[in-house]
Amino acid sequence: MSAPTWFGHPRGLATLFFTEMWERFSYYGMRAILVLAMVAAVEQGGLGLDDRSATAIYGLYTAGVYMFTLAGGWIADRLLGQRDAVWYGGILISCGHFTMAMPSTPTFFIGMVLIVLGTGLLKPNISAMVGQLYADDGVGNSGARRDAGFSIYYMGINLGAFIGQLVCGYLGERIGWHYGFGAAGVFMVLGLVQYRITGHYLGDAGVVAFDFKDVKLQHRRQRDWRMVQIALLALLALILAMTVGGLRFDPLLLAQGTGVAIVAVSLAYFAYVLLFGGLTGEERKRIGAIIVLFFAAALFWSGIEQAGSSFNLFADRYTNRMLFGWEIPASWLQSINPFFIITLAPVFAALWIRLGVRQLEPSTPVKLALGLLQMSLGFLVLYFAAQFVVRGEQVAPTWLMLTYLLHTTGELCLSPVGLSAVTKLSPPRYVGQMMGVWFMGAALGNLIAGLVAGFFGEDSLANMPERFFSIFVFGAVAALVLLLATRGVRRLMGDVK
Repeated sequence: MSAPTWFGHPRGLATLFFTEMWERFSYYGMRAILVLAMVAAVEQGGLGLDDRSATAIYGLYTAGVYMFTLAGGWIADRLLGQRDAVWYGGILISCGHFTMAMPSTPTFFIGMVLIVLGTGLLKPNISAMVGQLYADDGVGNSGARRDAGFSIYYMGINLGAFIGQLVCGYLGERIGWHYGFGAAGVFMVLGLVQYRITGHYLGDAGVVAFDFKDVKLQHRRQRDWRMVQIALLALLALILAMTVGGLRFDPLLLAQGTGVAIVAVSLAYFAYVLLFGGLTGEERKRIGAIIVLFFAAALFWSGIEQAGSSFNLFADRYTNRMLFGWEIPASWLQSINPFFIITLAPVFAALWIRLGVRQLEPSTPVKLALGLLQMSLGFLVLYFAAQFVVRGEQVAPTWLMLTYLLHTTGELCLSPVGLSAVTKLSPPRYVGQMMGVWFMGAALGNLIAGLVAGFFGEDSLANMPERFFSIFVFGAVAALVLLLATRGVRRLMGDVK
């Protein structure tokens, strides 16, 4: 009897599709109103922060969400297994959103920390499980087919993001910020219920069989659990010092220091795996390819992730959002990106398969370079829009829509393809951790995005066009460098396409 399928793919893909859809609903729904809530006046239920502090905190939060994926992959590989890591991560995310829904400043930041920890557990491990579904699906396992599966999965991510930004954005901007945060928690709970009910379709994906008779393994697990407990206690102490003890910090300095730490930790981890990970020569080359993908992803997300910060403020302050006498919430414009992905993801999935059949499919590094190029072109569009803004005019939303379209096509070239490539390039015993490293690249990009966004505030309006143009130039040059390095990267990848 053949295994059940879902649109020609393993049935377990539907379980992961809907789990991630509701998790992304909660994440992007909350993110859509995060900066707006922080810069809003205290009398309006906001925190009353200035642009640079708010966007730096935004960068720290979004970076933290991805930065903790490395720890989440490690915990799954050594302690929980990926199946349970997704479950407990979702529970933490739900608690975080409900905590943010409480109307107080301390709970606002405590909730953000809980979401960071929960997403760190869930995000790398659910993506790794998608790859495991194609280990033996009974109908073929070509690279193009796996890429198509990740593209469908990616469509689920953006379906959740699209709905979440509309629902949470409306509740937050029109009724109250904390109602938007609470709604994010409700739908994460729905995702958890679905995950538990349909989990049997996942088969063995995400299940780690620990040998409990192995005495050395048990000692190692006990040591690892103690490390996790100590880290959590230290984090709890820091939170208490900041909320109860009144400990102050400079968001800008903390964000800059975190960026340096991300690069240092990532490079140290790569060095450890290469030197002491017990890899074969072929595996070391593939890790080298992952390092290239890591930095390409960081550059890409540093541009794309302006959506929740500088683009959101641009929509709120400089965009004419009137439609038939009603002003559209600024956060709704962020839903344009996931809408385009929902529309175009099946097209790209079919395109990669069709090109693969004809032996014309671009290699992974070429796809990533195309993604970087389209990201940079989006900023060129905003460079022209900013010319009107500095003259005191409001611009039509079509400028942001065109930018989001270019960023969407770039994202479809880079993100699902990069996820798929990491699962194929990673040694099996390191797949969870390597997915964590991939998201560390996203963490670095998100952090840079938050820092850069602080330079687009009202106090530096006159320089807005030049700053958009500089990002365009930087992204275009990075795309060209990656194209020129394609042959070398493909040698590192070996037979992985």
